[in-house]
Amino acid sequence: MPKFLHSPFRFLLLFSCLAFQSAPAGQQAASLTATNPQESFDSGTKTDYTAGTVSLATGTWTLTDAVLGNTEADRKNGAQSVRLQQNGKLTMEFFVPNGATTVTVQHAIYGSDASSSWELWAQAQSCNCNKWTKVGNTVFTTSSTLQATAFTVNIAGNVKFEIRKTSGGPSRLNIDDFAVTDFGTVQPSIDNDHLALGNPSGAVTDVSYPGNYLMVKPQYKLSYNRDQGKANWVSWHLDASDRGGIDRQDDFREDLTLPEGWYKVLGTSYQSSGFDRGHLCPSADRTSSIENNSATFLMTNMMPQAPQNNQGPWADLENYARTFLPGNEVYIVCGSYGVGGTGSNGGLTNTIDNGRITVPKRTWKVIVILPVGDNDVARVTTTTRVIAVDMPNINTLDQNWGTHRTTVDAIETATGYDLLSALPVEVQTALESKVDAGPVN
Repeated sequence: MPKFLHSPFRFLLLFSCLAFQSAPAGQQAASLTATNPQESFDSGTKTDYTAGTVSLATGTWTLTDAVLGNTEADRKNGAQSVRLQQNGKLTMEFFVPNGATTVTVQHAIYGSDASSSWELWAQAQSCNCNKWTKVGNTVFTTSSTLQATAFTVNIAGNVKFEIRKTSGGPSRLNIDDFAVTDFGTVQPSIDNDHLALGNPSGAVTDVSYPGNYLMVKPQYKLSYNRDQGKANWVSWHLDASDRGGIDRQDDFREDLTLPEGWYKVLGTSYQSSGFDRGHLCPSADRTSSIENNSATFLMTNMMPQAPQNNQGPWADLENYARTFLPGNEVYIVCGSYGVGGTGSNGGLTNTIDNGRITVPKRTWKVIVILPVGDNDVARVTTTTRVIAVDMPNINTLDQNWGTHRTTVDAIETATGYDLLSALPVEVQTALESKVDAGPVN
């Protein structure tokens, strides 16, 4: 369970103690309960950036390299908000008494400053070690309008939180309306969303992040890497409604929705390379309409794949995932990592298309199978079947996809991504450490 970029979801490693000391262990929250679940930062005064404590409506907080800002350039919902600079921190000096299911934070860039990144960290009183553990992925704040980011926490006991600005530098960051929902609070159902189980790399639709650019399509969602000319990953939901009688369109083409000025990989860009235009979201998963099938032939949904990888175990696993329909629905995320594969031309190849497309070293996929139903995220349990594979991008690999099974943890370690991040931590811990041992056909 890593370790990477931004996303509104994911409590990472259990409370096994990572770093940074905090306040006295026995102190309890004066507020942040079901009847008063939000700190607005509208009370209290702090006008200099030196570290110091301030008494707010919910209790005492420590502001380090931070002030309570109330200028016109401070983005705020009320009278003021927290303004962090450099590597500023905002720390609770009390424990929330009812645990936490989620934490929601409003954030924006200060004035006309550049973007900033920040993280949410948590400390459970049961740890008894005054150590902090990161919650979810790093968040990238790119808007001058307050935006809400929600973190899945699921901590039953007393807990406190800290926000850390991680980007350093002179750009300032506003934080407002820190809200906690009590542990056990039922969250709204998220069904059939292509990223219902989490955003693996915290991709954002912002040209400032060309290596992790989020693209949202009705048929799938993906993180695109401009400099590699391919997706980092593609994620999608599959059920019986996605399947129909539409023929394969075979209309490989550039994706015109990429930002202006970015190179757009052409349908002919793989020609004579020795590598297939390998689908991430497969054509056969989208046969309900011409439009849906055609969308799978956009080159942003392709990776250079050794023919015996793409047409062998990769295709067999795609077919196997569809055998779970119609009684089940399936969440799938897949991608590639590393540099250098061996295609039909022989020899290691690092790039094609005059260096504009990176040939990956490995291809990976994670499949989560659920009976058809509602509130999908809540229905994933420690016994849900999860298939994870990691295959070499070569033309001589074992053709039985089952031999390439691995753990989600291993894929996370290899890629730096944070998979299944929307699931409760105890479910992630159980599922991500297992190698699937189920049937392969």
